[in-house]
Amino acid sequence: MEFTLSDLRKNNRHEPQKFDTTLDLKKTLTERVPDEVLDLSPVAVSGLVSVESSGDALLYAKVKATLTVPSTRSLVPVTLACDFDFTEFYVDSKAALNRYDATDVVIVAEDGVIDLDTAVADNLLLQIPMQVLSPEEQKAQTMPKGKGWEVTREGDESADAQSVDPRLAKLKDFYKDSQS
Repeated sequence: MEFTLSDLRKNNRHEPQKFDTTLDLKKTLTERVPDEVLDLSPVAVSGLVSVESSGDALLYAKVKATLTVPSTRSLVPVTLACDFDFTEFYVDSKAALNRYDATDVVIVAEDGVIDLDTAVADNLLLQIPMQVLSPEEQKAQTMPKGKGWEVTREGDESADAQSVDPRLAKLKDFYKDSQS
């Protein structure tokens, strides 16, 4: 679904353009980032596009979908329920960017077109957490390990102590003489 800034300015100057649709973004996202997105349900999107007094467009969208991504530990598929909203401003040129705060999401609309599919796809990718674990991995008290390797938690002192290269172990006493 696309909106043009010129049509919005002409037809929706005083009344926002509302939408309520279902997008099929599965192929788009699985081809774009195949290692991060394994599956995606149809995406329910509702919201509005309004024209600001400056002539810029404001897009507000509420998104609901089910995303399947690989576990960051074992790569088994994990299902994430996504239910979020986002707001973006669209402008004609880079010169218009200075009208907004650094915290606002402002996008220069290429050829004056707002592509809802792209906006929703980008924001869905932003919903993927840095660490994704399956329910079994979340419940497990021990970390996986194999022959010659093991997964450790950051800040685990016993793992940090074991991971010191023996050739560098003597360096821990390097400053003792100069401090006394």
